[in-house]
Amino acid sequence: MRAASSWGRDYSYDTKAMGSPDYISYGFALIVFSGGLIGYVKAGSVPSLASGVAFAGLLAYGAYRTSTDPKDFLFLLAVSGILLGVMGYRFFLSGKFMPAGLVASLSLLQVGRLAFRLAA
Repeated sequence: MRAASSWGRDYSYDTKAMGSPDYISYGFALIVFSGGLIGYVKAGSVPSLASGVAFAGLLAYGAYRTSTDPKDFLFLLAVSGILLGVMGYRFFLSGKFMPAGLVASLSLLQVGRLAFRLAA
């Protein structure tokens, strides 16, 4: 069924075209946000809060895009790769697993999961 259109545009909305929610990526975004918030509460680190909110927002947006179209995951892959690089570098310099090693490990799993999609 076609919705009302103007100038020949089709404004119909097909709910069957949407994929299932990417719960793994939404959960990853929540973990990154929580880490930034904990860093702010425990150490008063405003950069930790800002980067946690920024990366969590980008990850959530990528999860939304992947949820609406399962083939649209390159943005999420890029953000996860950048987070892997940043936190992997911080883990390499500090040698501390928390929080940099944990986030780098989760980012590596996310990149691997999305790279597998790319290869398939």
